[in-house]
Amino acid sequence: MTLTQYLVAASVDGYIADPEGSLDWLFQFNDTEGLMAHVDTFVAGTGAIAMGAATYEFMLGQGGPWPYSDQRTWVFTHRDLPVAPGTGVELTRDPVEDVHARMVEAAAGRNVWLVGGGDLVGQFAARGLLDEIWLGVAPVVLGGGTPLLPHRLTGRLELLAVTHFPDGFLELRCRVPPADGTPPQ
Repeated sequence: MTLTQYLVAASVDGYIADPEGSLDWLFQFNDTEGLMAHVDTFVAGTGAIAMGAATYEFMLGQGGPWPYSDQRTWVFTHRDLPVAPGTGVELTRDPVEDVHARMVEAAAGRNVWLVGGGDLVGQFAARGLLDEIWLGVAPVVLGGGTPLLPHRLTGRLELLAVTHFPDGFLELRCRVPPADGTPPQ
């Protein structure tokens, strides 16, 4: 069964980027034993990706080849943005529920990954299209920045797993209840 998952890392105080939009606070954990292999395994199980324009522009700004050439990627935007040929990137203005069906089909039995900011993730969740949150928690405090989820999720998350990494980094894997707030099955 294809799951729609939000894999993201946040500071202890709930921010995914600092006030300047930087992820330097997170990159210091790239050498944490086992962490990048864990992320690589997650990405390998992903067949389709959704992201917003800000995340896409951030990714483009990193330089180098498109890192997700094995996954078809939908970028939700109302602007014209550059798209390199052969990357599998598609710009869309369509509602998330319309694109989600195409994403699940493109994933071909693998999962759908919601990348980046919580606004787009909130749109998926509000329509009952978010199954899990994989939340990396870094032992840093940013004091402000881009919030993990700027929209409220109704209902209580079900904690499925906790993974501890060296350097104090951990990951909480949670099942998201249906949008109507009924408990997960």
